[in-house]
Amino acid sequence: MIDDYSKELLRSGIIEAKSGNKEEARRYIDRAIYMTSDHDVMAEGWYWMSQLMDDPAEKRKALENCLSNDLQHVRARRALAILDGKLKPNEIVDPDALPPALDGLRQADAQRFVCPKCGGRMTYAPDGESLVCEYCSHNQTLKAQSGSANEKDFIVAMATMRGHGKPLAEQVFQCQGCGAQFILPPDQLSATCVYCGSPHVISLEKSKDLLAPDGIIPHAFDQKHAVQLLVNWVEQNKIKPEKQVEWPRGLYLPLWTFDLGGEVDYVGEIVEQDEIDFGRRQPKVIQVRDTYPILVHDIPIPASRKLSAPFVRLISTFDLKAVQPYDARFLANWPAELYDIPMADASLDARSQTLARVRHDLLTQLSLAKLISTSSANMTVESFRLDLLPVWMTEIWFGNRGHLILINGQNDAVQSDVTAKTNRGGLMEWLADLVDD
Repeated sequence: MIDDYSKELLRSGIIEAKSGNKEEARRYIDRAIYMTSDHDVMAEGWYWMSQLMDDPAEKRKALENCLSNDLQHVRARRALAILDGKLKPNEIVDPDALPPALDGLRQADAQRFVCPKCGGRMTYAPDGESLVCEYCSHNQTLKAQSGSANEKDFIVAMATMRGHGKPLAEQVFQCQGCGAQFILPPDQLSATCVYCGSPHVISLEKSKDLLAPDGIIPHAFDQKHAVQLLVNWVEQNKIKPEKQVEWPRGLYLPLWTFDLGGEVDYVGEIVEQDEIDFGRRQPKVIQVRDTYPILVHDIPIPASRKLSAPFVRLISTFDLKAVQPYDARFLANWPAELYDIPMADASLDARSQTLARVRHDLLTQLSLAKLISTSSANMTVESFRLDLLPVWMTEIWFGNRGHLILINGQNDAVQSDVTAKTNRGGLMEWLADLVDD
């Protein structure tokens, strides 16, 4: 009865707040918070109390009280992000009326990498430690930032167009070396000027509709080593290519990772053995209703629709704990693909995968005889990260079609859509000159 009365007080307070009657609203909401033992009522009450306060310190205290009762209170987290300067009010979008996708060209900023001694082109050397000039061989130490890559707040990103946007059809930028303007394909994050040859990396930090990468795993070896891995893999699988094999080309591919929390409500059945007359036992089905806690870290979701099944299989071979904070210098003269799956869409896949795991765990760990229903309404996406993964890519023709070959640029793992085994040999003659170099 008391909780019902406190809900009525809160409802009256919200009506007064929306009507602009702050003093009346405060009295109703303060009384509701004082009387209730319901955490949901207290969380909502403190949120509305924060909306009635002008002093930033008092507003912050009210929002923190709200989150202490409901850590996943979306409006409170968003309001606190605005208070902390992490979110600008003018960037918040209406989730029920997202603005249409932009057409035409995006003016993109780009960072140029040139040698400080001779002005030549600087290239990232896959030793994880340096940029090297292709002309005077000047070596510039590249020290990775300490610590792992930071994750972004999911609620904050979802409140802006960045959480929902994807690249335009084209983007244009001006070369800082020769001044030429050229168009960059929508799926590229880095490019080399066709006139002066200087490498550029697009900067997305200032963009209002795209998210910049948060982390990167740098390439760990060069093309020669990738060729040797390819030769070994082809020989192990007894494949005879039907056409000349292109040398593996190094690039970075995008990957979303998500952290999820909250809980899943479920209804299931368990079977107990009841003892009846004469010592016989008979199974008894009991229905149970409960919640299952969620705490999962780094659910990987491909960030590009063009990525094939080999890349999906290759993802599991990466050590995501080795992800470093994103540094554009790692992309100097290395192509990097930009995501075309918005973070909001990818988060739905992460929720779906997590729910599938939970259903499996409920049946195996809790020994449920049957799982009747589950609800993910209280499952929350807490944070996310956009990573760039190093890959060497080529294609081998046999069986009258091309087969994509992907090599993990971190630890040598190889994946492909190849299933059949053919006659041994054939590749070495195409790559022997590089292997023997």
